[in-house]
Amino acid sequence: MVGMIGVLIARWTVLVPVLAVLALGATWGRTLPSIAVPVVVVALIGAVLSAVHHAEVVARRVDEPFGSLVLAIAVTVIEVALILTLMSSGGDKTSTLARDTVFAAVMITCNGIFGLALLIGALRRRIAVFNAEGTGAALATVAILATLSLVLPTFTTSKPGPEFSTAQLAFAAVASLALYGLFVLVQTVRHRDDFLPVESDVVVTADDEHGERPGVRTALRSLALLLVSLAGVVGLAKVVSPAVESAVGSAGLPPSAVGVVIALMVLLPETLAAVRAARRDRVQISLNLALGSAMASIGLTIPAIAVASIWLEGPLVLGLGATQMVLLALTVVVGGLTVLPGRATLLQGGVHLALFSAFVFLAASP
Repeated sequence: MVGMIGVLIARWTVLVPVLAVLALGATWGRTLPSIAVPVVVVALIGAVLSAVHHAEVVARRVDEPFGSLVLAIAVTVIEVALILTLMSSGGDKTSTLARDTVFAAVMITCNGIFGLALLIGALRRRIAVFNAEGTGAALATVAILATLSLVLPTFTTSKPGPEFSTAQLAFAAVASLALYGLFVLVQTVRHRDDFLPVESDVVVTADDEHGERPGVRTALRSLALLLVSLAGVVGLAKVVSPAVESAVGSAGLPPSAVGVVIALMVLLPETLAAVRAARRDRVQISLNLALGSAMASIGLTIPAIAVASIWLEGPLVLGLGATQMVLLALTVVVGGLTVLPGRATLLQGGVHLALFSAFVFLAASP
């Protein structure tokens, strides 16, 4: 019996995606009773963790910085799927969901994960060391994408309210996708060394990051299980979304809190991966994960939402409010000052975590 339990624990990443799909089949198209909601939520979180685990296996096969890229794209696929799933049945109530979720992802990654990685790195070595060139380029790309997609809609005049016109949305989608693609080219081909970890001013090769690489068969199996996990995430999110919205309303929180909850849930595995990397003195990997996820969240979500807006009913509000724009501006300015020296202390980590705390507090109490 003990041996069987040990096998089950060891094979959780195989069992969880299957259980998630089974749970989806049992609950699809039905109104969940209160007692079933926690079970579905646990299955959903398990599917998210499993998806990122299998993405990490694939990432180990393709090496760094491709590894961070795979994880970021996997997380963004989950995020986009959740947004589209909720918007497809929410109507006008979900008009700001894409904006709230993308902005929350930017704040979580660029302040929460970013600050946590610097804090852990500084605690281990007094100073967290990273590549200023690559990290600075990533932060600049995030700043441009966020401004183009989330700030400009507040000031454009072609359409009333903080919305893009159809032509403006199409331009923002194409520009975001093109800029993200250009960054990926720079990160993985042209200037790959700028995104590899550093240790005492010595560049660490990609092969040192994960030890033995998994075989092709293992990587392909993880790729298949990754797709199964993502299917479970999308479906279970659709099933549990009414309960999430009801819980947010019952707690007296603003509707924008739904987007924050989605982003926090999706980015939890990414946070754990970044923490593990920082504890191994690989702060650059953590920053690649954080900024790569922020970039993919905007650069891939906005084009997906733009295409989906063809059949989605209701308005699509993308423009940030004044409070959110202040937080975004602070994030970009403070992030630039943090990245410039190529090293950071506890103070820089604490500053970013303070900004993250302010975001969470103001999201619950605007």
